[in-house]
Amino acid sequence: MIVQRKFAAIDIGSNAVRLLISTITEQEGREPIFKKTSLVRVPIRLGADVFMAKKISEENIQRMIDTMQAFNLLMKSHKIEKYKACATSAMREALNGEEVADLIAEKTGVKIDIIDGSHEAAIIAATDLHALIQSDKTYLYVDVGGGSTEFTLYSNGETIASRSFKLGTVRLLKNIVEDELWDEVEAWIKQISKEYSKIDLIGSGGNINNIFKSSGKAIGKPLSFLYLSSYYQLLNSFTYEERITELNLNADRADVIIPATKIYLSAMKWTKARRIYVPKIGLADGIIKSLYQENS
Repeated sequence: MIVQRKFAAIDIGSNAVRLLISTITEQEGREPIFKKTSLVRVPIRLGADVFMAKKISEENIQRMIDTMQAFNLLMKSHKIEKYKACATSAMREALNGEEVADLIAEKTGVKIDIIDGSHEAAIIAATDLHALIQSDKTYLYVDVGGGSTEFTLYSNGETIASRSFKLGTVRLLKNIVEDELWDEVEAWIKQISKEYSKIDLIGSGGNINNIFKSSGKAIGKPLSFLYLSSYYQLLNSFTYEERITELNLNADRADVIIPATKIYLSAMKWTKARRIYVPKIGLADGIIKSLYQENS
């Protein structure tokens, strides 16, 4: 006999808002099976408001209310058992972030947890990441978002170090990342990785997923540093409009994909990594896993 349960995760990032609905199949004597039933992504760029004006604009507040109402209806239609909504860098730094979260709860019933960078990294670590990590190898996990990037070093199956930096794609687009921050990230990565002779990267985020998909590589196979470097050059050779028409990128992806690729390439260079693995995991997957564990 099998039992199927449905959970939902709402990820409120700096570049977009996502609703992930997952079905978990339970069968006695077996590990539960997690299947993504539905993923809805709405391109609300909260970071463009917050990183420049320190507040979420009235227009984006209304868009957030509309989106959360829609997500609530979708969750009801799917008969969701439990959900969790987490907001990251943009709402965390917005002067009106808590006020907006309270308004959304009042208008839509959706309660939002505004989490810090370390909590974000911990939730992501609750995903299937450990199933991908070979116990005799060393990996730097890099999760690039619009407002921040989370780095975690794993070796011999253990977490060695983890840190969140305000190095995000929307911030880079707005030219509000100082050179000193790049230097700080480089120094930290080199410091934590200096004892390890061979490191592979694990990359997550919408941009690296998009690059992996366009590569045609089989799931589980890594991208090489050479491939990613060549693709970065290709992206830079096109105008914003050409990236949409020639590379078939969404309008809200065609600009952030360049700074995102720069972050991954920089991390590979600083660790001397030659390969990057791209599992389709992120904050929403971690939220689903933690929800299931809390309710089992």
